[in-house]
Amino acid sequence: MAKKIKKVEAKAKKVTKPKVMRKPEQNEATLLKQQMAKIKRESNTKIKALESKVKEINEAFVKKEEELQASKKFVNQRGAELNRLKDEIEYRNKQLASKDIEMETYKKTTEEKIFQLEAKVKELEGKTGEPSVPF
Repeated sequence: MAKKIKKVEAKAKKVTKPKVMRKPEQNEATLLKQQMAKIKRESNTKIKALESKVKEINEAFVKKEEELQASKKFVNQRGAELNRLKDEIEYRNKQLASKDIEMETYKKTTEEKIFQLEAKVKELEGKTGEPSVPF
């Protein structure tokens, strides 16, 4: 007699996963919101740092521009003073040239008078016959 063997199928036990009371969409949204908030904070920090740097650079630029304007003003004043001094020197040189011409004219006139007076003295000596006293 042959026994009939019953095939017994082994039932696989169901593995139960622990049930989490969270919705995946809600956790992802919260995580994304947190990441977004973190990125915003980091961006704001970077923006503030860059704005501060831009402000410093602008202040330095304004300061340099003011120094440049002050230097230009000083150079312009010196240029005006230099031109005034050049004009004054030119005027004085003309005066000196005029005085030189006047002195030359006076010298020639004086030498001419001396020559005429010496000639007259010789003429008078010739008439009187007395020797003249050397000058």
